[in-house]
Amino acid sequence: MSTMAQTATRATQLELSLSEGLVIPGLTQLSVIVPVLNAPEALRRALEALATSTFREFEVIVVDDCSRDNAAAGIAGSFGNHYLRTAHRIGPAGARNFGVRHARAPVVVFADADVEFRPDALGLIAAQFEADTQLAAVFGSYDDSPGCSDFLSQYKNLFHHYVHQVSGEGAVTFWAGCGAIRKDIFNELGGFDENRYQEPSIEDIELGFRLTQAGWKIRLLRELQVKHWKKWTLLNLLHSDIFRRATPWARLILSTRQMPRDLNLSYSSRLSAVVVGVSVVLGAAIPLSAARLFPRIGSGWLLASIGLAILLLLILNRGLYGFFWRKHGWRFTAAALLMHWFYYLYCGVVFVCCAADHLFRRHPSAKSLHARLADPERRFGEGVVVGGCVEGFAGLDTRGTAAPSRETKDVCI
Repeated sequence: MSTMAQTATRATQLELSLSEGLVIPGLTQLSVIVPVLNAPEALRRALEALATSTFREFEVIVVDDCSRDNAAAGIAGSFGNHYLRTAHRIGPAGARNFGVRHARAPVVVFADADVEFRPDALGLIAAQFEADTQLAAVFGSYDDSPGCSDFLSQYKNLFHHYVHQVSGEGAVTFWAGCGAIRKDIFNELGGFDENRYQEPSIEDIELGFRLTQAGWKIRLLRELQVKHWKKWTLLNLLHSDIFRRATPWARLILSTRQMPRDLNLSYSSRLSAVVVGVSVVLGAAIPLSAARLFPRIGSGWLLASIGLAILLLLILNRGLYGFFWRKHGWRFTAAALLMHWFYYLYCGVVFVCCAADHLFRRHPSAKSLHARLADPERRFGEGVVVGGCVEGFAGLDTRGTAAPSRETKDVCI
């Protein structure tokens, strides 16, 4: 057999093997995309963890979203990883899309720069896609040992861990902190919506909605856990939860008319938000009742109702509060109770406000006013130019492929 014929035969066998989902030793099976912005130490920690992976058929692509310096380039190079730098700030959604355009593997893994992958994490991901050829995407959760020891960081990350661990395996959303997706399906759906989400937001949740609507299978893999090193403060927690999570998520639910029953939107969570809202109204009515503005409603009745509401909240969330107790004792749990109820309050208020705004905008008489109001979801406009320059990425074209209906231009800086 001629050399050309042998090469063609091997290429055919390789194509068949890939279509069957087989793992071929020595072939890049996973492309790990790590977006980073002004976080060199976190990036170093993340890359050190990936370097300990027991699964070896992978590449790492660090996408620097125009950080203030080039520290990420040196760190990526020290681990032998590929490095990309965007020409201007495009956000994590655009940075991940940019990285995928240069990925060589059939499956892309998204890893936040402030998480540490366990040595077996990539192997778990590869095994899932090998075993189930119908699987489109998989994601995991934070572990139960957050990197930062302060109360808010422990509370926030443990809350995330618990919610993911008790949710069903069949998911209808996606998480890009530690998640993977088949590259062809990702490209087919147009990737993350980088025009709408130019800041860290719900770009992964929105992608999960599109995956579900297209009929693809998403799996929540509880064994897939990563350590989170983000330090939360009350200010950045509230800003993230309200403006980057709750508000766009509520708008997405209202626009698609779909409210999934998993993760933070379980029936118990919805009922808890209602109970907290009612409790606040009852509490506000106590001084009015004492002033005899509502003579038929006594303060005792209001206090009893609030007590019953608190009891209901404890019952509805007993699993989470028991988990907090086991991890950190009663003092931590008591403080976590208040934060958790506050979380239900502001998320509930946000949803009510977004629902009212949604109905208002649909009303014909509101059109003239609607034209004068800024829509937060579209404040950045359409047709955003994205791109970047490639540094230290040997063997790949330095120009990204243009996404459908989006003009892209790679400019070296």
